[in-house]
Amino acid sequence: MTYKSKLKGPFVDELFKAVLTLETEEDCYRFFEDICTIKEIQSISQRLAVAKLLKEKRTYTEIEKQTGASTATISRVNRCLIYGADGYQRILKRLEW
Repeated sequence: MTYKSKLKGPFVDELFKAVLTLETEEDCYRFFEDICTIKEIQSISQRLAVAKLLKEKRTYTEIEKQTGASTATISRVNRCLIYGADGYQRILKRLEW
C-alpha cells in the first residue's frame, strides 16, 4: 500500500528528491544550513531527540530537562508517535534507537 501524504505536491516532491541525493553528513550540513534557518534545524533535531526519549519511556519532565523542549512539543511528538504517519518510528528503528 502506498502512503498518501497531505503534503504531496511538486515542490515537496523536488525537496524530498534533493534530500535523497545527500550522501554524507557534510552534504546534510551544507544543504540544511542553506535551506533552513538555524532555528528550524534546531527545532527539527529537538523533535527527533524528543521522539527518541519518548521511545525510551522517559517522562515529560526528564525530556523537558534534557532537551529544553516545551511540554506542548513533547505532547505533539508523542501524538505523532502514536497516531502519525510512522515517520518517527521508521527512522528510530533504522537508527537503532
